[in-house]
Amino acid sequence: MTKPIRPSHARQPRRAPGRPGTDSPDLRATLVEAALACFVRDGIAATSLRGIAAQAGVTPAMLNYYFGSKLALRDAIFEERLMPAIMQLREGIAGAGDDVNDLVTRFVKGMLGVVDANPWLPSLWVREVLCEGGALRDVLLTRIGPDLPRFLAGRFAEAQRQGQLNPSLDPRLLVVSLIGLTMFPAAGAPIWRQIFQADLNTDVLARHALALLGHGMEPRHEN
Repeated sequence: MTKPIRPSHARQPRRAPGRPGTDSPDLRATLVEAALACFVRDGIAATSLRGIAAQAGVTPAMLNYYFGSKLALRDAIFEERLMPAIMQLREGIAGAGDDVNDLVTRFVKGMLGVVDANPWLPSLWVREVLCEGGALRDVLLTRIGPDLPRFLAGRFAEAQRQGQLNPSLDPRLLVVSLIGLTMFPAAGAPIWRQIFQADLNTDVLARHALALLGHGMEPRHEN
């Protein structure tokens, strides 16, 4: 009797759990996420392709097939993870009117909203952008440039000329203060939670930053 023909897929070996196959449409995204996790945990300079492959559950040859180098993975992180986060912040700020308080509120809530959606961002920013020798500093300045900080400083300077902002403030350093009241607390949140035994989430950070900035930005009136 002739044996029934089995479907060809029945003879294919089953893939090990958790290890994407070479034909998986999600493999590239898996590799990017693995690289991001390693970069945040160990730093870009200290991360090897072998370490990323181990994180992703693939062979180094497979990682090399998709990206070829750690530099290509760094660029993929920048284009596919960091740039969308920055564009989200920009779009939120673009909707601000002439009210400087609305602009600041949009920045603070927008930045912390981005952090909520991308918890890896503060650590990566501190390590790879802020610190000297960070692997993302030059590419960030080259690809994005100083447009957003200069835009904010220009708006603050105009608000001062119109008497809407404390004249003692430096518009440029107000931009620095916005970063200092959002990204730094978010980056150090695990430490502060342990010290104060409290859930200092992004809602708490936003309320604190806006209260502090609101009083500091108020124009002074002569008696």
